[in-house]
Amino acid sequence: GRLIELDIKSSHAYGFTDETDVQALLEFKSQVSEDKRVFLSSWNHSVPLCNWNKVTCGHKHKRVTQLDLGGLQLGGVISPSIGNLSFLISLDLSSNSFVGTIPQEVGNLFRLEYLNMSFNLLEGEIPVNLFNCSRLFDLELDSNQLGGGVPSELGSLTNLLYLYLGQNYLKGKLPASLGNLTSLMQLSVTGNKLEGGIPNEVARLNQMVLLTLSVNNFSGIFPPSIYNLSSLEMLNIFSAGFSGRPNPDIGTLLPNLQELYMGNNHFTGAIPATLSNISTLEILAMEYNNLTGVIPTSFGKLQNLEVLQLHENSLGNHSFGDLKFIDALSNCTQLLILSVGFNRLGGELPTSVANLSTSLNELKLQMNHISGSIPHDIGNLINLSKLVLYGNILRGTLPNSLGMILELGYLSLDSNRLSGVIPSSIGNMTQLETLYLNNNSFEGPIPPSLGNCRRLLYLYIGCNRLNGTIPREIMQISSIVHIYIEDTPLTGSLPNDVGRLQSLVILSLANTSLSGQLPQTLGKCLSMEELYLQENSFVGTIPDIRGLVGVRRLDFSKNNLTGSIPEYLAKFSKLEYLNLSINNFKGRVPAEGKFQNSTIVLVYGNKNLCGDIKELKLDPCIVHAPSMMKKHSSLSKKIVIGVGLRCCEESPANRLAISQVVKDLNSIKE
Repeated sequence: GRLIELDIKSSHAYGFTDETDVQALLEFKSQVSEDKRVFLSSWNHSVPLCNWNKVTCGHKHKRVTQLDLGGLQLGGVISPSIGNLSFLISLDLSSNSFVGTIPQEVGNLFRLEYLNMSFNLLEGEIPVNLFNCSRLFDLELDSNQLGGGVPSELGSLTNLLYLYLGQNYLKGKLPASLGNLTSLMQLSVTGNKLEGGIPNEVARLNQMVLLTLSVNNFSGIFPPSIYNLSSLEMLNIFSAGFSGRPNPDIGTLLPNLQELYMGNNHFTGAIPATLSNISTLEILAMEYNNLTGVIPTSFGKLQNLEVLQLHENSLGNHSFGDLKFIDALSNCTQLLILSVGFNRLGGELPTSVANLSTSLNELKLQMNHISGSIPHDIGNLINLSKLVLYGNILRGTLPNSLGMILELGYLSLDSNRLSGVIPSSIGNMTQLETLYLNNNSFEGPIPPSLGNCRRLLYLYIGCNRLNGTIPREIMQISSIVHIYIEDTPLTGSLPNDVGRLQSLVILSLANTSLSGQLPQTLGKCLSMEELYLQENSFVGTIPDIRGLVGVRRLDFSKNNLTGSIPEYLAKFSKLEYLNLSINNFKGRVPAEGKFQNSTIVLVYGNKNLCGDIKELKLDPCIVHAPSMMKKHSSLSKKIVIGVGLRCCEESPANRLAISQVVKDLNSIKE
């Protein structure tokens, strides 16, 4: 009570009263964007100050102690008058759209303990006089557009527990004075332009639980000072710019880690085996580095492991034994994500992959040197949403049990050596959005059951040995965006139902032995941007596709199409490539619009085309004689022949005959 009394007396001595608070807040309101002031409508002289919306007063002195304006979508600038709220303890302006700078006057709020201005559009530098706010324990300025450096003066805020400066444009080095913040538990400077090394003084922050340095331009080896922060539970140095070899004893030095993000740096050497000693570890991400050696089988001891991301390294030796860690990971019953693609992993895919956690959501082994076949029991992984095995040397058939993975939304098995038929059970995966089976040796028909995959967006099944017709059921998946069924020996024609695909952007049926006439309904695919129908046996004319105004690439080449080239093709403003070559088109080639650019239009191999564009190397079009001359052509020939036979005879009779011919010619002309 004595302290409050002294505070009140001191505030009166400086001329600050509850009326001062009223004037300060009304001035603040006046700087808020007019269309957003409705949230502050109660801020007026007819309502008592302590009843104003989002304002909290002290019980005794009736002065403003808390201002909670977070998430109100307020705009405008922050008025310097905020610095007159001398009893303010908590100020929350987060998640608004304030612009301008942070007023220096905020430094006058010496009682302030909580300051949150995150998620705004604030610019300028962090005010150095924030050091006056010595009672601050939580300072959040992240997700703005603040520039300059991290002020060394922040090192005087020794009561700070939480300091968030991420997602700004801060540059320069971290000040050594941060080492004075020995009570600090959470520090985030992620997403800035900070550089240099991490000060050794950081080693003094032994209360630190969360440290995020990601997405910056730091340099040097993994900061040795961090190894002293044994209380750390979350360490994020993703894309921070560090290099060198991680300390082999990291798992002993940081025994309380739950989340470790080290991806997208320049780390080399082996994965420290001591990481498996961190029994609390839930997330281990070391992707996009230059790590070598084996993936430790001791990871199987991590009972709490949920995420293991090691893709884009150089792990493994393209040999047997590289995948032993999969056997061990079957003990990690909490595992949700396993991503080890783009490495050097070799050997056969172990059947134990089907024994991984039934909670597994993503399994990614792509772009390795994995052989063998997909285990028959892969369907045990009932909660998979992503299965990515492309770019290996897998053989054999697709297990029917794949159809048991009802949550699968992304299946990528392309660029392997898989064979056999595509099982009809694939139609059970009604959540499927992306299917890549291209570049294999699948045979047999395209299963009509694919039509059950009503959410399918991307269908890539080309470059196989599939046969039969294109199922109508596929053409009834209204959501589909890409269809690639190229380079595979199909039969039949393009189904009329293609016109139902209103979302279709790319259709590629090149070199599929399709025949018949192209359906007129093709013109109803109004989202179409790329259409590849080359190297087939289509006949007839190009259907009316004038409505496909967004089309960029069209290829009708190497078919048996006839008729004239539609004039409207010249008016497709977005057209980048048009190939009509090697068909049986005839008539004049349009000379306007896109046809004037021979670098994007190809029409060679159509012997009955003509035109005036030199670059297309066409014969000129012949102009025919008037119809009247055609009518009298036989008579004209007879007259000319008659004159020719007698032109040398000069007798009066001949001259009379010639005179009569001239009269006849004049009558024809008339």
